[in-house]
Amino acid sequence: MLVKISGELRQRIFDQMEATYPNEGGGFLLGENEENEVTVRDIIQVRNVFAVEEQHHRYAMTPQDWMRLEDQADDLGLSLVGYYHSHPDSPALPSEYDREHALPNFVYIITSVAMGRAEDMRAWRLLADRSRFDALQLRID
Repeated sequence: MLVKISGELRQRIFDQMEATYPNEGGGFLLGENEENEVTVRDIIQVRNVFAVEEQHHRYAMTPQDWMRLEDQADDLGLSLVGYYHSHPDSPALPSEYDREHALPNFVYIITSVAMGRAEDMRAWRLLADRSRFDALQLRID
């Protein structure tokens, strides 16, 4: 599967994730989901509501955030196609915690932020049986 995102949106994610460092940051990917291709058209950052002492390696949002973002996506004529978050001082690879809390059919973009600087961005999708993530092809347009 191919995930397309503009260079401008990639930079916005990098800027946001650098601003939340040394904690995790994240938000939703809005776009269009075709059979073998997801196009990210916009992003919406969501405040990390995980316990403050755990935010350096955990990210969470409220159910109200989820509902609000679904409405915003609808208003824009887009869908929630995925979720993005950072891994401070860790690789852009899904963790076991990510696997346990992810949803199949969503695109997950993880950005590695080392010493406050976004370095790497990778896209993933959880298999339907929830056993593991598959790496997706990420194209920056």
